[in-house]
Amino acid sequence: MSHAITPERTDGERPIKTDIPARMHDMPWSRFHWMVILGLGTAWILDGIEVQIVASGGFESSLSMDTQQVTLAATIYLLGEVAGALLFGRLTDTLGRKKMFTLTLGLYLVASAACAFSPNAWFFYVFRFVAGMGIGGEYSAVNSAIDELIPGKHRGRVDLAINGTYWLGAGLGAVASAILLNTDNFDENLGWRIAFMLGPILGLAIIYLRRHIPESPRWLAKHGRVEEGEKIVQGIEQEVRDAGKQLPPREDEEAIWLRRTEGLTPKQLIYVFFKLYPTRTALEATLMITQSFLYNAIFFTYSLVLQNFYDLGADEAALYFFPFAIGNLLGPILLGPLFDTVGRRKMIALCYGVSGVVLGVSAFLFVAEMLNPLTHTIFWCVSFFFASAGASAGYLTVSEIFPQEVRGQAISYFFSIAQITGSLGPLLFGVLIGDASSRTPMMWGYLLATGVMLIGATVAVIWGVDAERKSLEEIAPPLIEYDDEGNETVDMPV
Repeated sequence: MSHAITPERTDGERPIKTDIPARMHDMPWSRFHWMVILGLGTAWILDGIEVQIVASGGFESSLSMDTQQVTLAATIYLLGEVAGALLFGRLTDTLGRKKMFTLTLGLYLVASAACAFSPNAWFFYVFRFVAGMGIGGEYSAVNSAIDELIPGKHRGRVDLAINGTYWLGAGLGAVASAILLNTDNFDENLGWRIAFMLGPILGLAIIYLRRHIPESPRWLAKHGRVEEGEKIVQGIEQEVRDAGKQLPPREDEEAIWLRRTEGLTPKQLIYVFFKLYPTRTALEATLMITQSFLYNAIFFTYSLVLQNFYDLGADEAALYFFPFAIGNLLGPILLGPLFDTVGRRKMIALCYGVSGVVLGVSAFLFVAEMLNPLTHTIFWCVSFFFASAGASAGYLTVSEIFPQEVRGQAISYFFSIAQITGSLGPLLFGVLIGDASSRTPMMWGYLLATGVMLIGATVAVIWGVDAERKSLEEIAPPLIEYDDEGNETVDMPV
């Protein structure tokens, strides 16, 4: 039975009235949703593996690279992520979620595998950039698809847990590097190449799972392909019935009018972000910039702090990464359900605020030399237990608070802003560490990061959106709206 109504229009357009969004929002949990989590939610594991393997090095000698060239490789990967996010973010909105989360993963697989066979530094640079493009594109395609496929009452916890799996990948990358880069186990020119194949091998399994994940029915309906969307929704509903669960009763007023909308012009995008939703744009920019500054500043310098101020060797400092990663992984998983019950605004403000305060306390204890490597790491773990949940909520927020027509692009824009501005953190903290002759500069650096996170918490309180348990279309209605008779009520700029 079709749930679409298509009245005639004098201008040749045929708006469609459908309840597909409402049915996807209220859908009881089923095996389909677990498939979505496994197929799409493992993407950030790949990113974590990639970053940690490159951070572990081992390829410098084989490719005749010095320290600056190794650092350049990390920067090139970052630039690739930004380029991929911007390119594939727009394509995600125009060509579909499924096409892009298939293409971007395939791009990553090929490029990362090519890195394993690099004969020289330039070859390595080129394919690191391409691998970064694939991962950057994943952020837009996967986050938008997940939020459109997962039921509204579970959306917060699922999105946070999935984004937090980056740290599972980082932990796996660290363990793999410790084994594969040990010259007692593998030749110096072989171990790092095997390490670079881990992501592609895992990616092949993910591609197999993704074959069974359909296009977002919401995206299909918005692009005039209601019949396709109906078949997908009815298939999920049948799975629910087969599992012995009941579908919620439907009301006619739950249906909404949609009109096919293809790629927006730059003028229309400016209208959406700066006239229609200016406070949401300010909110998301603040959340992404502040969490990115904190993460990059601490994550890329924690080992230097342990080595320079606590006299640990590089191998000893590496061991402290694991509790740090575990804290980051557990935060989104354990706190995620509260984002669906207590609420987005309260939990984002709490996570940003607590992480900043804990870091600030550690700053004063650090300068007073009252910490040792273990206790300092414990402070980091507690701070990032909350910061990780808050950071993951940043990606959840951007995919919820903007309309479907620009959802993929919104994720790509704010992701790119975060990546670019966040790269300033390691540079600043590297200068503050200096020759480690004084702890005072680092104290001020930690207090700066504390202030940055408190700004994020304050903005969340003022401009946060109470999106918990609401449908995506209620939070951010389609850009072109209609009254009950299908008459257009919002005029988008040409």
